[in-house]
Amino acid sequence: MEVRTLTDLYRHSLRAHPRDIAFRWRSGSGWADMSSTEFEEQVHACAAGLLVHGVQSGDRVALLSENRVEWALVDFACLMVGAIVVPIYPTLLAEQIEYLLQDSGSVALFCSTDAQVAKLQGTRDSCPSLREIICFEAVSSPNTLPMDKLLELGRLNLDDKREEIERRADGKQPDDVATIIYTSGTTGQPKGVMLTHGNIVENVRGVARVLHLGPEDRCLSSLPLSHIFERMGGHYYMFYQGVRICYAESPETVANDMGEIKPTVMVSVPRLYEKIYGRVLDAANTGSPTKRKIFFWAKGVGERWATRMIRKQKIDFVLGMQKKVADALVFKKLQGRTGGQLKFFVSGGAPLAREIAEFFFSAGLPIYEGYGLTETSPVISVNLPEAFRPGSVGPVLPGVEVKIA
Repeated sequence: MEVRTLTDLYRHSLRAHPRDIAFRWRSGSGWADMSSTEFEEQVHACAAGLLVHGVQSGDRVALLSENRVEWALVDFACLMVGAIVVPIYPTLLAEQIEYLLQDSGSVALFCSTDAQVAKLQGTRDSCPSLREIICFEAVSSPNTLPMDKLLELGRLNLDDKREEIERRADGKQPDDVATIIYTSGTTGQPKGVMLTHGNIVENVRGVARVLHLGPEDRCLSSLPLSHIFERMGGHYYMFYQGVRICYAESPETVANDMGEIKPTVMVSVPRLYEKIYGRVLDAANTGSPTKRKIFFWAKGVGERWATRMIRKQKIDFVLGMQKKVADALVFKKLQGRTGGQLKFFVSGGAPLAREIAEFFFSAGLPIYEGYGLTETSPVISVNLPEAFRPGSVGPVLPGVEVKIA
Protein backbone atom coordinates (compact mmCIF):
# COMPACT_ATOMS: atom_id res chain seq x y z
CA MET A 1 0.00 0.00 0.00
CA GLU A 2 1.09 3.59 -0.56
CA VAL A 3 2.12 5.21 2.73
CA ARG A 4 0.93 8.82 2.80
CA THR A 5 -0.32 9.20 6.38
CA LEU A 6 0.58 7.82 9.80
CA THR A 7 -2.49 5.58 9.69
CA ASP A 8 -1.13 4.15 6.43
CA LEU A 9 2.26 3.70 8.09
CA TYR A 10 0.72 1.84 11.02
CA ARG A 11 -1.28 -0.57 8.86
CA HIS A 12 1.55 -1.06 6.36
CA SER A 13 3.97 -2.10 9.11
CA LEU A 14 1.54 -4.61 10.61
CA ARG A 15 1.06 -6.28 7.22
CA ALA A 16 4.65 -6.04 5.99
CA HIS A 17 6.37 -6.97 9.26
CA PRO A 18 4.29 -9.31 11.45
CA ARG A 19 6.47 -10.22 14.41
CA ASP A 20 6.28 -12.28 17.57
CA ILE A 21 8.03 -9.57 19.56
CA ALA A 22 7.21 -6.03 18.45
CA PHE A 23 7.73 -4.36 21.84
CA ARG A 24 9.67 -5.21 24.97
CA TRP A 25 9.76 -3.49 28.36
CA ARG A 26 10.99 -4.09 31.89
CA SER A 27 8.59 -6.07 34.08
CA GLY A 28 9.79 -6.91 37.56
CA SER A 29 13.23 -8.45 37.34
CA GLY A 30 12.82 -9.46 33.68
CA TRP A 31 11.35 -8.26 30.40
CA ALA A 32 7.80 -8.52 29.03
CA ASP A 33 6.94 -8.79 25.33
CA MET A 34 4.05 -7.89 23.03
CA SER A 35 3.57 -9.24 19.52
CA SER A 36 2.43 -7.11 16.61
CA THR A 37 -0.88 -9.04 16.56
CA GLU A 38 -1.57 -8.29 20.23
CA PHE A 39 -0.53 -4.68 19.72
CA GLU A 40 -2.97 -4.31 16.83
CA GLU A 41 -5.77 -5.81 18.91
CA GLN A 42 -5.15 -3.38 21.77
CA VAL A 43 -4.84 -0.37 19.44
CA HIS A 44 -8.23 -1.17 17.91
CA ALA A 45 -9.79 -1.80 21.33
CA CYS A 46 -8.47 1.59 22.51
CA ALA A 47 -9.72 3.27 19.33
CA ALA A 48 -13.19 1.77 19.80
CA GLY A 49 -13.19 2.90 23.43
CA LEU A 50 -12.36 6.45 22.33
CA LEU A 51 -15.29 6.40 19.90
CA VAL A 52 -17.67 5.21 22.63
CA HIS A 53 -16.50 8.16 24.73
CA GLY A 54 -17.37 10.54 21.91
CA VAL A 55 -13.90 11.49 20.62
CA GLN A 56 -14.36 13.16 17.24
CA SER A 57 -11.98 13.51 14.32
CA GLY A 58 -9.90 16.62 14.97
CA ASP A 59 -10.30 16.46 18.76
CA ARG A 60 -7.11 16.89 20.75
CA VAL A 61 -6.09 14.05 23.09
CA ALA A 62 -3.20 14.66 25.49
CA LEU A 63 -0.66 12.02 26.49
CA LEU A 64 1.26 12.48 29.76
CA SER A 65 3.55 9.51 30.32
CA GLU A 66 7.03 8.11 30.46
CA ASN A 67 8.17 5.84 27.59
CA ARG A 68 6.19 2.61 27.67
CA VAL A 69 4.22 0.42 25.28
CA GLU A 70 0.94 2.13 26.25
CA TRP A 71 2.35 5.39 24.88
CA ALA A 72 2.74 3.82 21.44
CA LEU A 73 -0.62 2.08 21.70
CA VAL A 74 -2.55 5.25 22.56
CA ASP A 75 -0.71 7.29 19.93
CA PHE A 76 -1.74 4.97 17.10
CA ALA A 77 -5.28 4.55 18.49
CA CYS A 78 -5.79 8.32 18.50
CA LEU A 79 -4.44 8.63 14.96
CA MET A 80 -6.74 5.83 13.75
CA VAL A 81 -9.83 7.73 14.95
CA GLY A 82 -8.55 11.04 13.57
CA ALA A 83 -7.66 12.63 16.90
CA ILE A 84 -4.70 15.01 17.24
CA VAL A 85 -2.15 13.80 19.79
CA VAL A 86 -0.73 16.33 22.27
CA PRO A 87 2.30 14.78 24.04
CA ILE A 88 3.23 16.26 27.42
CA TYR A 89 6.55 15.69 29.19
CA PRO A 90 6.00 13.74 32.43
CA THR A 91 8.59 15.94 34.17
CA LEU A 92 6.46 19.10 33.84
CA LEU A 93 4.88 20.77 36.86
CA ALA A 94 1.13 20.90 37.47
CA GLU A 95 0.71 24.51 36.30
CA GLN A 96 2.66 23.79 33.09
CA ILE A 97 0.49 20.77 32.33
CA GLU A 98 -2.63 22.81 33.00
CA TYR A 99 -1.54 25.48 30.52
CA LEU A 100 -0.93 22.91 27.77
CA LEU A 101 -4.31 21.28 28.36
CA GLN A 102 -6.02 24.67 28.24
CA ASP A 103 -4.17 25.92 25.18
CA SER A 104 -4.66 22.70 23.19
CA GLY A 105 -8.30 22.29 24.23
CA SER A 106 -7.72 18.59 24.88
CA VAL A 107 -10.91 16.57 25.42
CA ALA A 108 -9.14 13.60 27.03
CA LEU A 109 -5.88 12.95 28.82
CA PHE A 110 -4.01 9.67 29.10
CA CYS A 111 -1.50 9.52 31.95
CA SER A 112 0.78 6.84 33.32
CA THR A 113 0.83 6.70 37.12
CA ASP A 114 -0.70 7.88 40.37
CA ALA A 115 2.08 10.48 40.64
CA GLN A 116 1.03 12.03 37.33
CA VAL A 117 -2.67 11.99 38.29
CA ALA A 118 -1.80 13.79 41.53
CA LYS A 119 -0.62 16.77 39.46
CA LEU A 120 -4.08 17.11 37.96
CA GLN A 121 -6.08 18.02 41.07
CA GLY A 122 -8.48 20.79 40.11
CA THR A 123 -7.53 20.60 36.44
CA ARG A 124 -11.06 19.85 35.30
CA ASP A 125 -12.29 23.13 36.78
CA SER A 126 -9.73 25.16 34.82
CA CYS A 127 -9.91 23.03 31.64
CA PRO A 128 -13.57 22.94 30.63
CA SER A 129 -12.88 20.96 27.45
CA LEU A 130 -11.30 18.05 29.38
CA ARG A 131 -13.91 15.31 29.76
CA GLU A 132 -11.91 12.23 30.64
CA ILE A 133 -8.67 11.23 32.37
CA ILE A 134 -7.52 7.68 31.58
CA CYS A 135 -4.70 6.15 33.60
CA PHE A 136 -2.45 3.27 32.55
CA GLU A 137 -1.96 2.03 36.12
CA ALA A 138 -4.34 1.62 39.05
CA VAL A 139 -4.67 4.94 40.89
CA SER A 140 -6.34 6.17 44.06
CA SER A 141 -8.28 9.01 42.40
CA PRO A 142 -11.98 8.16 41.83
CA ASN A 143 -12.23 10.57 38.90
CA THR A 144 -10.11 8.59 36.45
CA LEU A 145 -10.90 5.77 34.03
CA PRO A 146 -8.50 2.81 34.22
CA MET A 147 -6.92 1.90 30.88
CA ASP A 148 -8.01 -1.72 31.19
CA LYS A 149 -11.64 -0.57 31.55
CA LEU A 150 -11.34 1.53 28.39
CA LEU A 151 -9.90 -1.46 26.52
CA GLU A 152 -12.65 -3.71 27.86
CA LEU A 153 -15.28 -1.21 26.72
CA GLY A 154 -13.61 -1.02 23.33
CA ARG A 155 -13.59 -4.80 22.88
CA LEU A 156 -17.29 -5.01 23.73
CA ASN A 157 -18.06 -2.39 21.05
CA LEU A 158 -15.40 -3.22 18.47
CA ASP A 159 -17.70 -5.04 16.08
CA ASP A 160 -19.95 -1.98 15.92
CA LYS A 161 -17.07 0.52 15.72
CA ARG A 162 -14.61 -1.28 13.43
CA GLU A 163 -16.07 0.16 10.22
CA GLU A 164 -15.99 3.71 11.61
CA ILE A 165 -12.38 3.29 12.76
CA GLU A 166 -11.32 2.19 9.28
CA ARG A 167 -13.37 4.93 7.65
CA ARG A 168 -11.71 7.59 9.79
CA ALA A 169 -8.26 6.11 9.19
CA ASP A 170 -8.87 5.98 5.43
CA GLY A 171 -10.13 9.55 5.50
CA LYS A 172 -6.93 11.04 6.85
CA GLN A 173 -5.01 13.17 4.36
CA PRO A 174 -1.29 14.12 4.35
CA ASP A 175 -2.19 17.76 5.12
CA ASP A 176 -4.24 16.85 8.22
CA VAL A 177 -2.66 17.74 11.56
CA ALA A 178 -1.46 14.61 13.39
CA THR A 179 0.10 16.11 16.50
CA ILE A 180 0.73 19.36 18.36
CA ILE A 181 4.14 19.42 20.02
CA TYR A 182 4.85 22.22 22.46
CA THR A 183 8.29 23.80 22.38
CA SER A 184 10.11 24.97 25.49
CA GLY A 185 8.78 28.52 25.29
CA THR A 186 12.04 30.49 25.32
CA THR A 187 10.05 33.66 24.57
CA GLY A 188 7.06 33.44 26.89
CA GLN A 189 4.68 30.51 27.09
CA PRO A 190 5.31 27.29 25.11
CA LYS A 191 4.19 27.39 21.49
CA GLY A 192 2.34 24.48 19.89
CA VAL A 193 3.97 23.23 16.68
CA MET A 194 1.36 21.63 14.40
CA LEU A 195 2.81 18.74 12.40
CA THR A 196 0.81 16.97 9.73
CA HIS A 197 0.67 13.30 8.80
CA GLY A 198 2.57 14.15 5.61
CA ASN A 199 5.28 16.07 7.48
CA ILE A 200 6.18 13.09 9.66
CA VAL A 201 5.67 10.36 7.06
CA GLU A 202 7.95 12.11 4.57
CA ASN A 203 10.63 12.40 7.26
CA VAL A 204 10.28 8.72 8.14
CA ARG A 205 10.56 7.73 4.49
CA GLY A 206 13.54 10.05 4.00
CA VAL A 207 15.42 8.43 6.86
CA ALA A 208 14.46 4.96 5.62
CA ARG A 209 16.09 5.76 2.26
CA VAL A 210 19.48 6.37 3.84
CA LEU A 211 19.58 4.32 7.08
CA HIS A 212 18.53 0.74 6.50
CA LEU A 213 17.13 -1.31 9.37
CA GLY A 214 14.64 -4.17 9.52
CA PRO A 215 12.89 -6.82 11.64
CA GLU A 216 16.21 -8.37 12.64
CA ASP A 217 17.12 -5.15 14.50
CA ARG A 218 16.44 -4.03 18.07
CA CYS A 219 16.14 -0.42 19.22
CA LEU A 220 16.46 0.75 22.82
CA SER A 221 14.14 3.72 23.39
CA SER A 222 15.32 6.06 26.14
CA LEU A 223 14.72 9.66 25.01
CA PRO A 224 11.27 11.06 25.89
CA LEU A 225 8.64 10.14 23.30
CA SER A 226 7.17 13.59 23.93
CA HIS A 227 10.11 14.95 21.91
CA ILE A 228 9.79 14.74 18.12
CA PHE A 229 13.33 13.33 17.77
CA GLU A 230 12.48 10.12 19.62
CA ARG A 231 8.89 10.11 18.37
CA MET A 232 9.96 10.08 14.72
CA GLY A 233 13.31 8.28 15.01
CA GLY A 234 12.66 5.81 17.82
CA HIS A 235 8.92 5.25 17.34
CA TYR A 236 7.46 5.83 13.86
CA TYR A 237 10.62 5.03 11.88
CA MET A 238 11.38 1.89 13.90
CA PHE A 239 7.76 0.70 13.68
CA TYR A 240 7.69 1.38 9.93
CA GLN A 241 10.85 -0.72 9.42
CA GLY A 242 9.63 -3.56 11.64
CA VAL A 243 12.38 -2.99 14.22
CA ARG A 244 11.75 -4.41 17.70
CA ILE A 245 11.24 -1.46 20.07
CA CYS A 246 12.50 -1.96 23.62
CA TYR A 247 11.83 0.65 26.31
CA ALA A 248 14.57 1.52 28.78
CA GLU A 249 13.36 1.27 32.36
CA SER A 250 14.53 4.83 33.06
CA PRO A 251 17.28 7.25 31.93
CA GLU A 252 19.37 6.02 34.86
CA THR A 253 19.25 2.37 33.78
CA VAL A 254 20.22 2.80 30.12
CA ALA A 255 23.72 1.35 30.54
CA ASN A 256 22.38 -1.79 32.20
CA ASP A 257 19.45 -2.04 29.76
CA MET A 258 21.87 -1.96 26.81
CA GLY A 259 23.70 -4.95 28.25
CA GLU A 260 20.46 -6.94 28.57
CA ILE A 261 18.60 -5.87 25.40
CA LYS A 262 21.71 -5.91 23.17
CA PRO A 263 20.34 -3.23 20.80
CA THR A 264 21.54 -2.96 17.23
CA VAL A 265 20.58 0.73 17.03
CA MET A 266 19.89 3.56 19.44
CA VAL A 267 18.78 7.18 19.08
CA SER A 268 20.06 9.55 21.76
CA VAL A 269 21.56 12.93 22.59
CA PRO A 270 25.25 13.81 23.10
CA ARG A 271 24.90 13.58 26.87
CA LEU A 272 24.67 9.78 26.72
CA TYR A 273 27.82 9.47 24.63
CA GLU A 274 29.61 11.98 26.84
CA LYS A 275 28.76 9.90 29.91
CA ILE A 276 29.97 6.67 28.31
CA TYR A 277 33.17 8.35 27.12
CA GLY A 278 33.71 9.91 30.55
CA ARG A 279 33.35 6.55 32.30
CA VAL A 280 35.82 4.94 29.90
CA LEU A 281 38.40 7.69 30.54
CA ASP A 282 37.84 7.51 34.30
CA ALA A 283 38.36 3.74 34.27
CA ALA A 284 41.59 4.16 32.30
CA ASN A 285 42.96 6.95 34.49
CA THR A 286 42.21 5.12 37.74
CA GLY A 287 43.57 1.78 36.53
CA SER A 288 47.08 0.46 36.90
CA PRO A 289 49.92 2.18 35.03
CA THR A 290 50.02 -0.73 32.58
CA LYS A 291 46.28 -0.57 31.84
CA ARG A 292 46.48 3.19 31.47
CA LYS A 293 49.37 2.90 29.03
CA ILE A 294 47.56 0.23 26.96
CA PHE A 295 44.36 2.28 26.82
CA PHE A 296 45.97 5.49 25.61
CA TRP A 297 48.12 3.58 23.14
CA ALA A 298 44.94 1.97 21.73
CA LYS A 299 43.20 5.33 21.71
CA GLY A 300 46.02 6.84 19.65
CA VAL A 301 45.95 3.91 17.21
CA GLY A 302 42.21 4.31 16.91
CA GLU A 303 42.52 8.01 16.14
CA ARG A 304 45.04 7.39 13.35
CA TRP A 305 42.95 4.55 11.93
CA ALA A 306 39.72 6.62 12.11
CA THR A 307 41.32 9.58 10.35
CA ARG A 308 42.42 7.44 7.43
CA MET A 309 39.12 5.55 7.22
CA ILE A 310 37.03 8.72 7.26
CA ARG A 311 39.22 10.23 4.53
CA LYS A 312 38.93 6.93 2.60
CA GLN A 313 42.71 6.52 2.62
CA LYS A 314 44.52 3.19 2.53
CA ILE A 315 45.30 1.48 5.87
CA ASP A 316 48.89 0.22 5.77
CA PHE A 317 49.85 -3.20 7.16
CA VAL A 318 51.39 -1.91 10.41
CA LEU A 319 48.44 0.30 11.32
CA GLY A 320 46.04 -2.50 10.42
CA MET A 321 47.81 -4.92 12.78
CA GLN A 322 47.97 -2.30 15.54
CA LYS A 323 44.22 -1.73 15.16
CA LYS A 324 43.51 -5.44 15.57
CA VAL A 325 45.52 -5.48 18.80
CA ALA A 326 43.76 -2.32 20.03
CA ASP A 327 40.39 -3.93 19.26
CA ALA A 328 41.26 -7.05 21.25
CA LEU A 329 42.72 -5.20 24.24
CA VAL A 330 40.38 -2.20 24.54
CA PHE A 331 37.62 -1.63 22.00
CA LYS A 332 35.93 -5.05 22.25
CA LYS A 333 35.29 -4.34 25.92
CA LEU A 334 33.55 -1.07 25.07
CA GLN A 335 31.43 -2.84 22.47
CA GLY A 336 30.48 -5.36 25.14
CA ARG A 337 29.15 -2.60 27.38
CA THR A 338 26.63 -1.66 24.69
CA GLY A 339 25.50 -5.26 24.33
CA GLY A 340 27.98 -6.30 21.67
CA GLN A 341 25.64 -6.10 18.67
CA LEU A 342 25.28 -2.37 18.02
CA LYS A 343 25.43 -1.31 14.36
CA PHE A 344 25.31 2.43 15.02
CA PHE A 345 24.07 5.22 17.27
CA VAL A 346 22.22 8.32 16.05
CA SER A 347 22.83 11.64 17.82
CA GLY A 348 20.89 14.89 17.73
CA GLY A 349 19.52 17.68 19.88
CA ALA A 350 22.90 19.34 20.49
CA PRO A 351 26.41 19.35 18.99
CA LEU A 352 28.50 16.21 19.51
CA ALA A 353 32.18 16.73 20.25
CA ARG A 354 34.32 15.58 17.33
CA GLU A 355 36.73 13.82 19.70
CA ILE A 356 33.89 11.65 21.01
CA ALA A 357 32.58 10.87 17.52
CA GLU A 358 36.04 9.78 16.36
CA PHE A 359 36.66 7.68 19.48
CA PHE A 360 33.37 5.79 19.11
CA PHE A 361 34.00 5.30 15.40
CA SER A 362 37.44 3.82 16.09
CA ALA A 363 35.80 1.51 18.66
CA GLY A 364 33.42 0.14 16.00
CA LEU A 365 30.47 2.09 17.38
CA PRO A 366 29.79 4.85 14.84
CA ILE A 367 27.61 7.76 15.95
CA TYR A 368 25.76 9.34 13.03
CA GLU A 369 25.13 12.92 14.08
CA GLY A 370 22.27 14.85 12.54
CA TYR A 371 20.46 18.17 12.77
CA GLY A 372 16.81 19.08 12.86
CA LEU A 373 14.01 21.16 14.30
CA THR A 374 10.65 20.34 15.83
CA GLU A 375 9.09 22.31 12.98
CA THR A 376 10.74 20.04 10.37
CA SER A 377 9.49 16.75 11.90
CA PRO A 378 12.51 16.87 12.78
CA VAL A 379 15.44 15.57 10.68
CA ILE A 380 17.04 17.96 8.18
CA SER A 381 20.40 16.26 7.73
CA VAL A 382 22.31 13.28 9.11
CA ASN A 383 25.69 11.59 8.68
CA LEU A 384 25.60 8.27 6.84
CA PRO A 385 27.82 5.19 6.63
CA GLU A 386 29.00 6.24 3.16
CA ALA A 387 29.09 9.97 3.99
CA PHE A 388 30.52 10.26 7.50
CA ARG A 389 32.36 13.35 8.67
CA PRO A 390 32.74 13.87 12.46
CA GLY A 391 32.11 17.46 13.46
CA SER A 392 29.43 17.87 10.78
CA VAL A 393 25.69 17.13 10.71
CA GLY A 394 25.93 15.24 7.42
CA PRO A 395 24.21 15.62 4.06
CA VAL A 396 20.65 16.87 3.70
CA LEU A 397 17.97 14.20 3.91
CA PRO A 398 16.13 13.19 0.70
CA GLY A 399 12.93 15.21 0.36
CA VAL A 400 14.29 18.17 2.35
CA GLU A 401 15.24 21.54 0.88
CA VAL A 402 17.79 23.74 2.66
CA LYS A 403 18.66 27.35 1.91
CA ILE A 404 21.77 28.95 3.38
CA ALA A 405 21.07 32.64 3.76
